[in-house]
Amino acid sequence: MLLTGVVARRMSCIVLCYAGESSFEVKVEADSNDITEHPHDDKPRPYLCTVCDKRFAKKGHLNQHKQAHTGDKLYSCTQCEKRFATQRCLKRHMNVHSSKYKCTECGKCFESNRKLTVHRRIHSGEKPFKCPECDKVFRQSAHLTTHMRVHTGDKPYKCSLCDKCFSQSGDLQTHKRHVHSNRRPYDCRYCGKRFKCSRHVKLHVYTHTGAKPLSCRHCSDCFTRHSQLRTHLLKSHNEGTWLTCHICQKKFSQSGILKKHIVRHEGVKPYVCSDCSKSFFTADNMKRHQLIHSDFKLFCCGACGKYFKYKHYVKVHFKRCSVKLGFKPIF
Repeated sequence: MLLTGVVARRMSCIVLCYAGESSFEVKVEADSNDITEHPHDDKPRPYLCTVCDKRFAKKGHLNQHKQAHTGDKLYSCTQCEKRFATQRCLKRHMNVHSSKYKCTECGKCFESNRKLTVHRRIHSGEKPFKCPECDKVFRQSAHLTTHMRVHTGDKPYKCSLCDKCFSQSGDLQTHKRHVHSNRRPYDCRYCGKRFKCSRHVKLHVYTHTGAKPLSCRHCSDCFTRHSQLRTHLLKSHNEGTWLTCHICQKKFSQSGILKKHIVRHEGVKPYVCSDCSKSFFTADNMKRHQLIHSDFKLFCCGACGKYFKYKHYVKVHFKRCSVKLGFKPIF
């Protein structure tokens, strides 16, 4: 594909990704001998989602929840581009546009009073949930529950495709989407690049618009990602908590980077190439390696349409190509 016009001149590359079809099998399990109680009420919840282990009191609620795993989002918001799996989710989202639950400190709006209450703790600094093991405090009880697994070593969420275990259901869903699925239902309206989740396409759009919506409250610096802002606050203003490797005491600003670092200490390479059995520390490294075994070229020069296997190669090429065509590259 050869881009023309303004978009072509401002794009460093276009990623053409195969969007395969995938689905998760979701079963209903109603067992009167296996009923968990919700912490906030005494309703029995016998209906189990076998994808994420979430339980529901009514079968209809489970059926609505299943749509979140199939990826079908039939209900669209008339005021923004977001889509939802159920009418209930859409109705709750509309509270954001109506400003029903609005923070008086920063003006941010939320879909429920519970989320607004949790958000307000950012301004007040309140962290009412304390870990009994290490005295670390949290704004939400769910964060404390997840944190406690650091001490217990519990990883209750198991991938049905590769048997890898996780301490959080969200990590399991991310793992399935990134490692075992090629489905990319979200596309960029500027260049057509496709993504596996809506958050990624939202961040990608910032590369076209140049927007940096997150500002530092101490200085004039602005950022695209929350992780960039947190790192800036730690390094420049000493605000926040550094994460320390328990093996070498090296400090990190992001938990994801710390986890990858610890895996290297352990020497475990869980991701194995299906073509040559070479193993890797991360799924991204394995995917980059697998391009060696394929003739498929993912990256296209936005100026001349030439294809490359690796993003680095197309960036180097684009700098030279853009000079020949008479316009300035943006990186």
